[in-house]
Amino acid sequence: MKTISKIGLSKKVLSTAVATVLMSASSISVQAAAIQQVISASTEITTSAAKSQKKIDKIAEQVQEKLLQFRAIEKETAGLDVYNGQIQKQINSQIEEMAQLNKDIDQVSVIERQITPLMLRMIDGLESFVQLDVPFLPVERQTRLTSLKTMMDKADIAVSEKFRRVMEAYQVEVDYGRSIEAYSGLLELDGQERDVDFLRIGRVALMYLSRDGSLIGRWNNEKKSFEKLDPEYRMHITKGLRMAKKQLAPDLLTMPIPAPVLVSSNTAL
Repeated sequence: MKTISKIGLSKKVLSTAVATVLMSASSISVQAAAIQQVISASTEITTSAAKSQKKIDKIAEQVQEKLLQFRAIEKETAGLDVYNGQIQKQINSQIEEMAQLNKDIDQVSVIERQITPLMLRMIDGLESFVQLDVPFLPVERQTRLTSLKTMMDKADIAVSEKFRRVMEAYQVEVDYGRSIEAYSGLLELDGQERDVDFLRIGRVALMYLSRDGSLIGRWNNEKKSFEKLDPEYRMHITKGLRMAKKQLAPDLLTMPIPAPVLVSSNTAL
């Protein structure tokens, strides 16, 4: 009986052990499936996270690019503000100049009325000066005066151009006083016209030498006529003519130039 009981007990224990083993195997299988699910879920999360990171990186690059563009535009805008400010100053200055020009234009008619009589007086004064001056280049100087008078009667020449030409004529006369010149011309000597070479030294001396060298003379501004000179001046006049023609280097000349007349300053008050 004891033997049978032991065998029964052994079967019961074995059954329990088998059941336990079977339960353990089933539990392990369930755990393995759960782990696999966790691994799959983790893989999906990792993949999703990688995709999200790529999106984040792309968005960050776009943000950085937009930021650089914004800074560049901001810098350009600041430069344009400075430039516009400077342009505005220039525009304001031009507006002021335009206002001044309009004011000057309104006064043009007044200026013309004043400057035209002035130019006429200047031409008359220049003509009187030429008549009283040493008579060198008479044809050239008289032609210039005639041209000025004719110009003043023309309406198609601007007042500014007329004034410029009058001043130019004055400048030519001024230049005569500080230059030396040689030119040819006709001069009545001993009742007949002779070809002579004139030597002008500023406005202080006007000499002549006949082509054959036999006659020499000078202009006497007090007598308003030419007078003959001693033959001793022939060499000096010839030398002066060569200097004026750039055929000889500048040098000292001995000329019969009258001494300046001293005017007494003692005046009764």
